[in-house]
Amino acid sequence: QVQLVESGGGLVQAGGSLRLSCAASGRTFSNYVMGWFRQAPGKEREFVAFISWSGNATGYKDSVKGRFTISRDNAKSTVSLQMNSLKPEDTAVYYCAASRRDNGLTSLARKYDYWGQGTQVTVSS
Repeated sequence: QVQLVESGGGLVQAGGSLRLSCAASGRTFSNYVMGWFRQAPGKEREFVAFISWSGNATGYKDSVKGRFTISRDNAKSTVSLQMNSLKPEDTAVYYCAASRRDNGLTSLARKYDYWGQGTQVTVSS
C-alpha cells in the first residue's frame, strides 16, 4: 500500500501561482511513476502531468505545457506540481497518484494504483 497526502491548494487570481505537494508513505517511493490529475465540477477526471520513477522523464497535458512543472524528491518521498500563469479553467480538485513501474509512463487514470484525497485549486478571473 502507498498512502498519498496532497497539500498546497487554495484560491488564487488568474495569472498567479500555486505549488502543490504530495507526500507518500508506505512502499518504496522510487518504484512508482507519479502523476497529477484533476477533476472539475461536472467533468471527468483528467490527466495533468506524470514523472518517471527517476525523475528523468515527464509528460504534460497540452493545455498546461509551459505553465506547470512536475518534480519529485525520492529521498523525501514527495512529488510537487508548480503551477504558474493559472487560468480560471485550471479550477479543479487536484489529485496525486502512483503507478507501479511496470505500468510504464502513462496518462491513463486506470493505470494508477493509489490516489490521494485531493486538494482544491480555485482560480478567480
